[in-house]
Amino acid sequence: MPREPLEAILLVGGQGTRLRPLTLSAPKPLLPTAGVPFLAHLLARSADCGVTHVVLATCYKSEMFAEAFGDGSAFGLSIDYVQEDVPLDTGGGIRNAAGSLRSGPADPVVVLNSDVLSGHDLSAQVDLHRKHDAAATLHLVEVPDPSRFGVVPTDESGRVTAFLEKTPDPVTNRINAGCYVFRHEIIDQIPAGRRVSVERETFPELISAGQLVMGYPESAYWIDVGTPQTFVRGSCDLVLGRLPRPAVPGAPGPALLLAGAAVAMDASVTGGTVVGADASIGAGATVDGSVLFDAAEVGEGAVVRDSIVGRRAVIAPGAVLDNALIGDDAFVGRGNELRDGIRIWPGVRLEPTSVRFSTDG
Repeated sequence: MPREPLEAILLVGGQGTRLRPLTLSAPKPLLPTAGVPFLAHLLARSADCGVTHVVLATCYKSEMFAEAFGDGSAFGLSIDYVQEDVPLDTGGGIRNAAGSLRSGPADPVVVLNSDVLSGHDLSAQVDLHRKHDAAATLHLVEVPDPSRFGVVPTDESGRVTAFLEKTPDPVTNRINAGCYVFRHEIIDQIPAGRRVSVERETFPELISAGQLVMGYPESAYWIDVGTPQTFVRGSCDLVLGRLPRPAVPGAPGPALLLAGAAVAMDASVTGGTVVGADASIGAGATVDGSVLFDAAEVGEGAVVRDSIVGRRAVIAPGAVLDNALIGDDAFVGRGNELRDGIRIWPGVRLEPTSVRFSTDG
């Protein structure tokens, strides 16, 4: 039996400050992730779950989204683009995009946060929402340390009872996972033209008003890719096949080499590494669990682990990167050792042995 068509709003307006300097030149949802822009994974997965029409809620560098995805036909989707003149936060962005929706007042609308990579069953979340005729239904995930998040307790029936801010003694380990299903008419009730947070305003107000807000808990793969470390982890997990991957251009494996990539025979490339188009890795180099953007160069004997190397950036022979972020067109000379989350801005040139974390020469 065919599923009813669905609509979705994708929140892609953020400036991606946690991923700077990568996001100085492109919005976070357009950064290359497992061989394609990150947003391509959300679009492909949405289409697989029955979504037919997507509204992108844009703000930062908004023109770049239409250039990347056009009308959406490559994904079997219809895409509309709505721009925020000023940032409107999550609820304001959802409300601003609602004018481009086509569904009726009682129909479900999926809302996806572009910080999140998830393998959860979106169709099951929508089915739960329909079954209960809920005002909204939230994907919830369990995390080992919920004190770092706001938590979302539910009763025995699965009804959300509160949204609680970060506390050292949380009442549950379930948190808001950033994927919502709204009844369309609920979105239309969000105040228009101003900043609104669904987490701090919309959901608490719905609960206070006695509206039914359901929780959909699922323990499938979930990660917030908003930091360099989690961005790399998400890309590598997609390459390795650890979650659904309909947009990844290649079979699961230890590495993904894009068109024109050149890897020396004795180089070691592992851990779900992506080697971008026309990028190169020299003889004896080790690249593990990393993302090399297009035309990046890793020289002979260099070591790159858990790192991001920007477009056209050069890592000279013998240099070492371990949990580092190198901006576009940067140069890291011989003898440099960059570790522990260090970030090198675009175009910066580090002459040989300029930065070291070890005491040896």
